[in-house]
Amino acid sequence: MNSSSTVGSPITSIEAFVVDLPTARDFSISGGTVASAGGTMPRVLVRIAAGETCGWGEATPTPSWTYETTESIVSTIRSYLAPPLIGANAGDIDGAHRVMARAISAGYTTGAPIAKSAIDVALHDLVGRLLGVSIGDLWGQRRVDRVPLNWIVSASDPARAADEARAGRESGYRAVKIKVGGEGVNADVARVSAVRDALPDAEIWVDANQAYLAHDALRMIRILEPLDIAVFEQPLRANDPLGHARVRAQSRIPIAVDESLVGPLDLTTFARLDALDLAVAKVQRSGGLYPSRRLCFAAEDLGIGIIGSGLTDSALGFAASVHLFAAFGVDRPADLNGPQFLASDYLQGRWEPVVDGCASVPTGPGLGVEVDEDAVRRLARH
Repeated sequence: MNSSSTVGSPITSIEAFVVDLPTARDFSISGGTVASAGGTMPRVLVRIAAGETCGWGEATPTPSWTYETTESIVSTIRSYLAPPLIGANAGDIDGAHRVMARAISAGYTTGAPIAKSAIDVALHDLVGRLLGVSIGDLWGQRRVDRVPLNWIVSASDPARAADEARAGRESGYRAVKIKVGGEGVNADVARVSAVRDALPDAEIWVDANQAYLAHDALRMIRILEPLDIAVFEQPLRANDPLGHARVRAQSRIPIAVDESLVGPLDLTTFARLDALDLAVAKVQRSGGLYPSRRLCFAAEDLGIGIIGSGLTDSALGFAASVHLFAAFGVDRPADLNGPQFLASDYLQGRWEPVVDGCASVPTGPGLGVEVDEDAVRRLARH
């Protein structure tokens, strides 16, 4: 890493903590259960210090969605990513990514993107605090001050799905994302229809998380078209751009891709094949804020619309995503569902990130959220 950055403080320590955060609701996707009401969800919190100043990041182990587990994230950070970064310039985030790429090879993907994202976000938080500015001010880029959000519906029973949707409306949300793909087209259509009947004027998205084959996706699209669905997200496997092109060519519902977009090159491939209408920006999937900004700039250059998503993030990941989406003026409802499902017990003071279905952009230094380090150390697994 070079030493030309305006923030010359060296990194003095990198720590990873596993904390289990309480969950308030059940949450499932086509790959399996993400959360159960009354249980907990693990998060890996990363603390990076430069002298007396520290920044925090978050990694979300979601084996039902991707290959990184709690154990692999911790071992990757502690054994491979942290050691070569100690002593490096905290402000050289580009250099940090080059160091991480050498430590964990990209291969076909970005190579342990969720683990790398936690370090990237902690570095952004650290640099913002060293300079006394928010992430938006650090970038010189904040186009909006509020980001609208989606309420997530994942119940398999149509009546329960309708009840979940009504709960979102009562909480002030105007848009709903329905998780589909777990039980077949007929069951999925029944749930989407029940939600539409419950909320005739809501903006409704459906998200298959790669669950369908092309012919099933097309059959579902034909049935759903009269229901005024705003977005159909990731209908097919991530590595199937030609299949997505076929589906998009026959769909009147806009097609968005998430898991397919490992980085800007994937976005370029899908765009050249006319395989998407909308690109999903997701901080942890792409390896952090730095590569996510690259992807969003590429989407703008290609004329592709951007929508936002997360990984059921707690406060740190939620704030990072809000900064990213605000920077690019994302005005479609973002899937930042962390506050819907879990509590961020490691924070100082109260945290109320969502008002009337929208998230306000934090304005404090760094990410703009304050971590209670004593609480982290007390909650951490030993």
